[in-house]
Formats: sequence, structure tokens, C-alpha cells
Amino acid sequence: MTELLPKPRKVVAGSGEVRLTAHSPLYAGTGAEGVGHWLCTVLRQATGLPLREGRELDDTGGDGIGLRIDSGLAPEEYRLVSDSTGVLIEGGSAAGVFWGAQTLRQLLGPDAYRRAPLTRDRAWAVPYVTIEDSPRFRWRGLMLDVARHFMPKDGVLRYLDLMAAHKLNVFHFHLTDDQGWRLEIERYPKLTEIGSWRARTKFGHRASPLWEEKPHGGYYTQDDIREIVAYAAERHISVVPEIDIPGHSQAAIAAYPELGNTDVIDTTSLTVWDTWGINKNVLAPTDNTLRFYEGVLEEVLDLFPADVAEFSSFVHIGGDECAKDQWRRSPTAQQRIEALGLAGEDELQSWFIRHFDTWLTARGRRLIGWDEILQGGLAPGAAVSSWRGYHGGITAARAGHDVVMCPEQQVYLDHRQHGGADEPVPIGYVRTLEDVYRFEPVPPELTPEEARHVLGTQANVWTEVMEDPARVDYQTFPRLAAFAEVAWSSLPAPGERDFADFEHRMTAHYGRLDALGVAYRPPAGPRPWQRRPGVLGRPIDGAPPIV
Repeated sequence: MTELLPKPRKVVAGSGEVRLTAHSPLYAGTGAEGVGHWLCTVLRQATGLPLREGRELDDTGGDGIGLRIDSGLAPEEYRLVSDSTGVLIEGGSAAGVFWGAQTLRQLLGPDAYRRAPLTRDRAWAVPYVTIEDSPRFRWRGLMLDVARHFMPKDGVLRYLDLMAAHKLNVFHFHLTDDQGWRLEIERYPKLTEIGSWRARTKFGHRASPLWEEKPHGGYYTQDDIREIVAYAAERHISVVPEIDIPGHSQAAIAAYPELGNTDVIDTTSLTVWDTWGINKNVLAPTDNTLRFYEGVLEEVLDLFPADVAEFSSFVHIGGDECAKDQWRRSPTAQQRIEALGLAGEDELQSWFIRHFDTWLTARGRRLIGWDEILQGGLAPGAAVSSWRGYHGGITAARAGHDVVMCPEQQVYLDHRQHGGADEPVPIGYVRTLEDVYRFEPVPPELTPEEARHVLGTQANVWTEVMEDPARVDYQTFPRLAAFAEVAWSSLPAPGERDFADFEHRMTAHYGRLDALGVAYRPPAGPRPWQRRPGVLGRPIDGAPPIV
């Protein structure tokens, strides 16, 4: 069972196998105890084996599992050796041991992903093999939009498990937008009392005539968030929260109308937005707005501690698609521009971003935002999520800023997977499994020195047309498996990648996804219940541009 994914750096197969039995022990050395607890839990569920605790590494015998840290390995690097002495997984840190444990689970077969054993007399075996592996990128991310369509807490925990199974380690949590505020802020209770619910929802693209005429919403309590963060940390995943500023803010303005441009529109008439697109109702550039969001962020920093995982110090502040129409008409905004000596509305947006960059930096945190934060001047110390293409990331890297590459044309998983008429609510360009597999995060325009600023890459799942978790699964999988290999493995140039080999390994991986209950898109096309006949999308013909 060596059809592994992501593809390891080095695999040497042996002859024989380690058989796990009712007498098999599991030993976790110093620093690896948390991984041992996780591995015992999932394997006991799937196999029914007791996996008694080993007292020392030699106690694993020939049918046990040993976990330990080897400081000679890089932090996320691991080495897995299965031979006559048992299974030994070594990592440069607990994270490295954890990724090795994920590989062990794959070696045991798809049924190792189930939550209860199918039969009590099943034989569980690990083939003799030596695997040496480490990731190409430090930041291997998935962004999940829970603002447009709310995903209950259990669904979020499930996606953290799915990320871990694919060796992804950054969960970008898109918590606020025009269509909903999903995070309890005790200081401002109306954000969830009012801002987390909308009266109805557009069904399909914004041009669709269809509506779902029922309230939609929900939010995470602060204890829910603490649970999510802790659950992610056990899986060596950093959670990066996103609080959108200054655009994508109608839900917040609906809750607290004074946050909007009250000298231009009647903000008291605004409700949580029920359709999609770029919203013109943005935050007012006032001291009151700054103080309000500082209060929000004070609670965010408490809920998302900086020392939990590698990238936990980051806070995403959005900064994208901020319409300037109201600022152009607002005497308050124009007075602010004049008082600050700014060149115009673009620099006013940059003033917003720089304010929170300074505020976060003073508290030992790092700001990251969408590539629009480059407009009017990049905030010092800020990192960039390059979404409109590669250009923003190239510009930022050349200026010495860290970058996460997530170009819309390549790795927006809300884009359709096939050109066929049966694709549900087709959005954007066709991005097949192979297209994602051939995605290259580092553009050739960057020098080696500049390329070091590419922290990694991220796939983004925007949920405007994903009304339930099954739709999220369909759009995300199996393409997330291809993306995970791009993010983890050291692959050849895009045109030289062996997609046939990847497809072969995917035949085994579909079995794992089945055991995990993932409602993925089958290779032959959507199942009848996955289609959405008559629901308007927004397909774009042709190949996506490289911009």
C-alpha cells in the first residue's frame, strides 16, 4: 500500500511486513507524546486494537510502533522505517513525527481512516519500507470562507482533519464578510446578534433569479474558537483568522451603523447582505472605526494565541475589493485624506492597513492581507496573499515582503472542474485536477533571493454558491489532493510532472476519501445529486491568463 500522497521524497521498499496485533505497543518519546495520543486514538478507533503504551523504544518489539524526535532532521522532516524490529517514525520536531504518522496511516490502507472497525478479525499490516520526506514549502494552506455560507463547528473540525491527512498546515479562517459575521466578540454583541444572520440568500451566481427564502447564519462562540484552535494545534496546523477591513464589511455596519459612511448614506437602513459581488458599503475612516476594530482585534488576539503553531502570529485583515465610491463622496473621508496629506482614496486604504499593521506589530503579531494592500504603498512588515494573479506576489517579494501565492486563476477551488453542462453552478475558468497538479507557486521572474520570500501557497474555497458542506466537499476534492502534493513535494517543472503517476496514486486515495466520507467529484463527473440544473453560474471560457 505504497500509493502515497503527497509523494514522498524517497521511498525504498523492503520485503515483508509488520503485523499489528492485540499485543502491539506504541511508544512515544519525549516531545512526541501528543502525536502518540493522536495516533493511538485514530488507530484504536479504526482497528479496534488496544495499542498498549510502550515503556521504552525497545519495548515495541517486532510488531509495535515507535515515535521519537531526532534533532538532526529539519523541523517538519520525518523518516519512517518499517522492518523486522517494528515501525519507527522519527521527526525533527513533533510536527515532523506527526506527518510521518499520517504516512503510516496511509500505509495501513483506506480502512485506517474509519471511526470504527469493520470487522474484529481484520489483519493490519505495514509493508517493510523506508521513507524519507520533508515539505517544499513551510506555508501549505487552505482558506475556508464560512462568512458567505456558515459551516458549523463540527464541519470545521472535520476540515482540519482533512487538511492534516493531506499534510497541509495553515488554516486561513475567513470569518467576516458582507454576508455574515461569524465570530463572537463579547465587547460588541450585536456583531453576532444582528450581523451573523441574513433574511434570505441568493441561490447561484448574483445574476441568478433564484432565492432561498429562509434565514441563513450562525456563528462560533469564543469557546468554539478556542476548541478549533486547540484541535488545529494538536494537528500542527496554524489558524490564521481573517477580519475584513475596510471593505467587505456590510454585516458589521448593519450591526453598528456608525461604522459606515453616515454622511453619504443612511447606514441604519442596511441589513446583512443577501447577494454576492463587490459591495460599496465600506467602513468610514474615522477614529471611532479604528477604536472599534482595535477592540475586536484585542479579543481576536486572545482567541488566536501567537505561540500555538508556526504561523499563529499572523492575523489576516482582508484589504481586498474595497470600493472607494463612498469615500469620494464623503466629506469626512476627504477631510481625513487632506489632514493626513494623502494622495487620494487608495492611500486612504493604505492608511487603514498601516494603522493595523503598526497596532499588530506592537503586540508581537504580523499582518497579512490580500494583494490590494499594495495599492497606495505597502504597509511596512506586512505579508501579502497574492490572489489576483502572480503580479502582486512578485511585486511584494521584490520589495522584501513575505508572500503566500494563491492566484485566483490557478487555485480558487470555487472555479469549475470541467466544461460539461452537468457541473453544479459553474463559476470561473475550468480548473481540472491536472490543472491544479501543474500549478507552480514560484514564478520564474523571481530571483532565488526574491523567491525566499515565498512562504508557500494556499488554495482558497469561497462559498457563495456552496450552500452546504457537501457542495464544499465537491468543489474542494479531489483537487485539494493535487494541491497538497504541489505544496509538499519537490516536483519537476509543471510540464514535466508525471500526472499519470499521480492519477494512479489517486485510485488508492479515493478509497481514503470514501472512508472519510468526503463527497468529492468523481473522475467521471458529478453524480446526479451533485448537479444543480437550472441554477445560473458564471463560467469563463478559455484558459486562464497568467498575470
